[in-house]
Amino acid sequence: MVVDDEARLVAQARLGSREAASALFRRHWPTVWQVAYAVLGSRAAADDAAQEAMISAFAALESFDEKRPLGPWLKRIAFNRAVDELRRRRALTDAGGHQADESLRVADDAPELTAGGPIAAAVGRLSPERRTIIVLHYWLDCTREQIAEILNLPTGTVASRLGRALNDLRSLLEENHVH
Repeated sequence: MVVDDEARLVAQARLGSREAASALFRRHWPTVWQVAYAVLGSRAAADDAAQEAMISAFAALESFDEKRPLGPWLKRIAFNRAVDELRRRRALTDAGGHQADESLRVADDAPELTAGGPIAAAVGRLSPERRTIIVLHYWLDCTREQIAEILNLPTGTVASRLGRALNDLRSLLEENHVH
């Protein structure tokens, strides 16, 4: 069973096994990176945030409750790192005298998101909050309950935000005549 294997790998990593830590890294890196990318909308920023998240997670592995799955814990750390990066960008933009919200938007022609087609481009134009909900649910296959845990929100709030995000996405796609 994967959970038993993961618990064994966590225990070994806590004892200093580089092989176990490497196996955990390989298993969870793609999802951690996708969470960071979902929030930031930039490959370079996602690389940095995901790397910082993994470093933080492995440094705090002793505090991880091994009775719980590792994936949601790592996603939460990645989400927090990505949000910290958004806040840092906002602070820099505010200090520069530009409108903060524009620094958090992805350009329509951003190659990172337009490469996935018109739907990915429209998702990239959503606010960071709504983009995150869409990506976690539809691209990373997280349940509403998992998203609630990752974002530290009630499940009902996740459901309502998901509905609003879908409405915004529908509007963006209709603007661009994508059906």
